[in-house]
Amino acid sequence: MPKDILQVGPLLWGSIRSGTADPGAPIAVLGPGTGLGVACLTSVGGKHSVVASEGGHATLSGTCEREDAMIRVLRARFGHVSAERALSGAGLENLLNAIAAVDGIQTSPLRAAEITENALAGRCQICSDALKTFCAFLGSFAGNAALTFRATGGVYIAGGISPRIVEFIRNSEFRQRFEAKGRFTQYLQPVPSFVITHPAATFLGLLSMI
Repeated sequence: MPKDILQVGPLLWGSIRSGTADPGAPIAVLGPGTGLGVACLTSVGGKHSVVASEGGHATLSGTCEREDAMIRVLRARFGHVSAERALSGAGLENLLNAIAAVDGIQTSPLRAAEITENALAGRCQICSDALKTFCAFLGSFAGNAALTFRATGGVYIAGGISPRIVEFIRNSEFRQRFEAKGRFTQYLQPVPSFVITHPAATFLGLLSMI
């Protein structure tokens, strides 16, 4: 993380995989929360620049028949299924409903916070499945972002969901899916990935621009 941001305050993060960041290389930042934000931090001539994007609205893709079936359920409801349809608070709810539809299970409507709480407590299998699926999709999407931006400086996960489930992400398929890019697996293996856990990270970023 750039020094001028660190000097503003203690920007804390939880490591998913430390890896080896390439100094001065682009950094990808993803923010699953109310929506799915995607941006890149670059450094040119010693000055940092943020590349904004609408990457959260890129098409969501599955990696297996089960995920394809979930996406078909979401497509029947939304038409175009963007990554944000799965990787956000509402997206976690969508995943739970899609899993229930694919498995033929009746389930009561649950909010994202309830799904997360139930999954972390281990008291609801479909909630655990939904959160595991969320982490798997997030890993695939984060790997795509790293390739898109050539973000060998690292990938940082922000937003309101990930800081609450850092350990769950570590134990999920996130990193396996992050690296599962065929010929570019070795390219991604050293790229570190983190969850930003500072409660006011957005404001620290704003302060760094003053």
